[in-house]
Amino acid sequence: MFSKWWHYALALFISLGVVGTALAGLAAALIYPNLPPLEALTDYKPKLPLRIFTADGALIGEFGEERRAFIAIDKVPAYMKQAIIAAEDERFYSHGGVDTLGVLRAAGSNLLSGGAKEGASTITMQVARNFFLSNEKTLTRKLSEAMLAMKIEHNLSKDKILELYINQIYLGQRAYGFEAAARTYFGKPMRDLSLAEFAMLAGLPKAPSRYNPVVNFPRAKARQEYVLGRMRTLKFIDQPTRQAAVDQKLVIRQARRHTDVPADYAAEMVRQALFEKYGESIYSSGYKAVTTLRRAQQAAANRSVWQGIADYDLRHGYRGPEKQIGLPADKTQRDAAITQALGDLAPVSDMYPAVVLSANAKLIRAQLDDGKVVDISGNSLKWVANWATGKKGRQLAPGAVVRVQAVGAKPQWRLAQLPEVEAALVALDPNDGAITALVGGFDFNRNKFNRATQAWRQPGSSFKPFIYSAALEKGYTPATIIDDAPLTLSAEEAGGTAWEPQNYDGSASGPVRMRTALTKSLNLVSVRILQGIGPYYARDYIRRFGFDPARHPPYLTMALGAGGVTPLQLAAAYGVFANGGYGVKPYLIDKVYDKDGRLLMQASPQQAGGNAPRVIDPRNAWLMTSMMQDVTRSGTAARAGQLGRSDLAGKTGTTNDARDTWFAGYTPDLVAIAWMGYDQPRSLGHRETGAQSALPIWINFMDTTLKGVPQRGWPMPAGIISVKIDPATGTRLPDTGLEGLLNDLLGNNAAGMVEHFYQEFPPPDVPEASWDDAGTGTSLQPAAPALLP
Repeated sequence: MFSKWWHYALALFISLGVVGTALAGLAAALIYPNLPPLEALTDYKPKLPLRIFTADGALIGEFGEERRAFIAIDKVPAYMKQAIIAAEDERFYSHGGVDTLGVLRAAGSNLLSGGAKEGASTITMQVARNFFLSNEKTLTRKLSEAMLAMKIEHNLSKDKILELYINQIYLGQRAYGFEAAARTYFGKPMRDLSLAEFAMLAGLPKAPSRYNPVVNFPRAKARQEYVLGRMRTLKFIDQPTRQAAVDQKLVIRQARRHTDVPADYAAEMVRQALFEKYGESIYSSGYKAVTTLRRAQQAAANRSVWQGIADYDLRHGYRGPEKQIGLPADKTQRDAAITQALGDLAPVSDMYPAVVLSANAKLIRAQLDDGKVVDISGNSLKWVANWATGKKGRQLAPGAVVRVQAVGAKPQWRLAQLPEVEAALVALDPNDGAITALVGGFDFNRNKFNRATQAWRQPGSSFKPFIYSAALEKGYTPATIIDDAPLTLSAEEAGGTAWEPQNYDGSASGPVRMRTALTKSLNLVSVRILQGIGPYYARDYIRRFGFDPARHPPYLTMALGAGGVTPLQLAAAYGVFANGGYGVKPYLIDKVYDKDGRLLMQASPQQAGGNAPRVIDPRNAWLMTSMMQDVTRSGTAARAGQLGRSDLAGKTGTTNDARDTWFAGYTPDLVAIAWMGYDQPRSLGHRETGAQSALPIWINFMDTTLKGVPQRGWPMPAGIISVKIDPATGTRLPDTGLEGLLNDLLGNNAAGMVEHFYQEFPPPDVPEASWDDAGTGTSLQPAAPALLP
């Protein structure tokens, strides 16, 4: 009886096999002719994003529909290929597109488990699905996938198929392909990964959301160990190697930032410029843009701006929590309430949202959105003491939503706050205009307005050097005596309202030399200088530095920087002094390549001393630099002396009521402009000046940037003479011959100082101004010289 049933069963099985084979053959005959052509594979053109880099290769921006980075199969490390094969398709190099053994194994496993829990898709089948088919779970789609996989195998080599898979597969976090995933999850290219990291990535294709190490590291770790186990079974690695990889501590990139150094404002400038030139194609054509930024300078600029804003907030006190929530007594409910409250609050810079659990004069305890509890104590409590103790009607109660950040080499948590004030910094090479660092604000994701290029702000006293430069061309010298005395101006002179300008401290020191006036930033003297040379002449003169005269009305208020400039524009203007008198246009994009490395665009920068136009006399540039060196040595920017360098020059700037504060400074090879203010102009507060708010940002930036850079001064150009003068009167002292020697021996010249003057006047090869004081358009000749007062 059993023998008969066995024969019946065998016959039934064979019959079903024959019928199934016939049906499969019929389906194949119907489906195969309708399979799509393989041009998408043979002429593979992935949607590669625009990627933007610093001059030294650091990624600063990526713009595209998909985060991709193509890598050729011969550049893929062996461990990466082996990990993928071990995880996804161990017989990849032996089957013809469909793994029959794998299908039978999966079928048996699913039959025993009572459900479709295991699949049998090969790498080739996944390529077919990713390029041509949907993810619907139907018999027709599965059969089409198998047929297409076999067609692919007949037309492409195994290595080409694996290359397509490695570059096309989605791996979570908007990353397509393993090279992009390596940068996304580990912040480095595939070539720099370890075996443990290869195995972690190889575990992602099965279920990118489920095994995402950012979202669920324990699950991703378990999957990684499974991949390493499969590699050991297939003898790709030995047991000690496997164990070492299992034990390796992995550092997953948690931040939303996927760049090597933050430079979002600069990256957006590049994106806009390339979009205007190439259109929508920039987002999918794999263009590579190389900027003039320097990684170290950009990082230093970021830190300096962030620190400057933090220091300002420390000076003006804690404003209080962002909001208040109720905290349930039950821990589970409390954790849920905290998670919900922090869910919509993203980290800003390194400031993380947290909820206060308890607060007193000695300790504030707060919980982050991941459940971590941090303690804030000691010196970190000083600036929030009133809130922690409940003084002055302020109270930091449990449930307060705040910001915390870790600071110091040995991280210590402190209470922070999102700033209301903004700051910007831009640096460039004055010799060719290359922008080497640019920070347009505290946080790009919070506010995309680029203050370095878009904010037209009053420059205040940082504009005075351009008025003084104009005065040198009208016969003034650094030793010219001008009266620092009270002054009353009519409405016509001041631009609409009668005006009594004052020095910052309200003082008036009487007759002073022009050098001293700039060093001490004396407003009264600056206005008198502009009176002397004429505001129309000055307004036309500043064209040489790249300023728009329309933004600088020809009134005496121009002497104190009442017009409008951007930080980048001011940087280019100061570059004229730094490079010896040449007008050099700033630029940011150096080169653009296509996806194959072909050069599409290259900058042709102007060179000081080469093809850049000379806009002021080299003697003028040198004298202005000499005076601004005194500003950084003994004047309003004397704090710059802490850098311990003699090749620094610059000028502070503070506008009326401290609505804008500036420091513009330079060396022979680097100009940097720091600015601080509110987007909606209002006072920065009592005693906030360029020296207090902006200069420290500049100093911090320069301290890092100039470390190890040899000092290099400005050689005195031909046509300048050095004369010993009386600093009180500006008059010449005898310093030659027997009389000078006798005075030196008697000590009569002890109070003398050396000053510098034009040897001849007017200066050669300098364009004359095109406006007279009445604005009639007639040529204005320079005034008679006063070479030796």
